[in-house]
Amino acid sequence: MIEEKTEKNDASEDSEHQEIFSKAVRAGKRTYFFDVKSTRRNDYFLTITESKKRFQKDGRFFFEKHKIFLYKEDFEKFADGFTEVIDFIKTVKANEPVNHVPFDGEKGDPESYTDVEFDDLESVEIDEKQKRG
Repeated sequence: MIEEKTEKNDASEDSEHQEIFSKAVRAGKRTYFFDVKSTRRNDYFLTITESKKRFQKDGRFFFEKHKIFLYKEDFEKFADGFTEVIDFIKTVKANEPVNHVPFDGEKGDPESYTDVEFDDLESVEIDEKQKRG
């Protein structure tokens, strides 16, 4: 069974389950968290959380989170489906021409550039510095 949940504060869920292992993956404007947790009966399950920084009208920010709970009885089917769609995308995209992104000094179409925001990278750098102590 796969559950999906959107929330701003998930402290209640975290207090019910012991965290066993965690991996954070930064991907552009998003961060994905892969957390292995244990149930009261000591079974493991996986939560996959997508976190995006959002801004309120007054300029304050919060992190919008979308969470999927993946239970061990679904791991194999989930992995098979995930692999299949990734392989499909790679195959289809491999047959398409690659868009050339111009280097400095080359002329290019500004409409084709990716919109990149760096405002959330500062908090990651601060966290890394704090970890190093």
